[in-house]
Amino acid sequence: MLRGQKETWSNDYVLIIVGTALMAIAINSVFDTAGMVTGGFSGIAIIIKAWTKGIIDGGIPLWVTNFSLNIPLFLIGMKIGGFGFVKKALVGEFFLSFWLAVLPVFNLPGNDLLLAAVYGGVIQGVGIGLVFLGRGTTGGTDMMAALLQRKLKHYSIAQIMQVIDGLVVLVGMYVFGVQKALYAIIAVFLVTKVSDGMIEGLKFAKQAYIITDKPQEIACMIMEEMDRGVTGIPGKGMYSGQDKMLLYCVVSRKEIVFLKERVDSIDPGAFVIVSDAREVHGEGFIEKK
Repeated sequence: MLRGQKETWSNDYVLIIVGTALMAIAINSVFDTAGMVTGGFSGIAIIIKAWTKGIIDGGIPLWVTNFSLNIPLFLIGMKIGGFGFVKKALVGEFFLSFWLAVLPVFNLPGNDLLLAAVYGGVIQGVGIGLVFLGRGTTGGTDMMAALLQRKLKHYSIAQIMQVIDGLVVLVGMYVFGVQKALYAIIAVFLVTKVSDGMIEGLKFAKQAYIITDKPQEIACMIMEEMDRGVTGIPGKGMYSGQDKMLLYCVVSRKEIVFLKERVDSIDPGAFVIVSDAREVHGEGFIEKK
């Protein structure tokens, strides 16, 4: 393996290790202490721990349930897709179970369910985002959904995951009550938004489409004054029948105000369309490796 490839692999595993540690903090010190079930195998582990408190002192530990539930999935996954199919998930699952077992438990939100939903959702969202950035998973419902999707081909993995996690949340509602389940939905929303934001890129930008009668002047302004690239796209106004030049450029959020003001000063009749660009790779934004 080349040096660059080794560094990439080591970086991936660092992200997975740190991400699973954050996930364990959210599960152990927020969701479990608050009685909040957010789906997944961690949610099942919280439910089983609550059910078994009368049988075992403190209930079955979360890491035991989480690890045990994943064993048959990994065996099935290895049989179907080989070791390569489960390799990264196996690493993620091992470290998540490890952190659940060794990290100390604190009641971070106290008795405030809103704080539990917000802080737990953000912490777990960051953790999941780091694991995904490390090109790994932690097994659980995402692997179960991937295996089920091989039989249920008319459903997507995301749809199957939603059904599984929804059933877990419903069982959690029965165990811990409706109020905590409603707060759990807030946590699920935050987990999704935060992890998606990390995966899609934290460096947001704005993209602008400019329809103008002075394309050369505006293009020069963008390149010279803003030091940004711009692309001219030939077009035609269907109402006027006139040929038009559509300018396309991507700028930072701070630069979009300046861009609009300068376009207005050069061509007051210009038509400007602005929208978000979630992730931009290239010079001046996220540099390519």
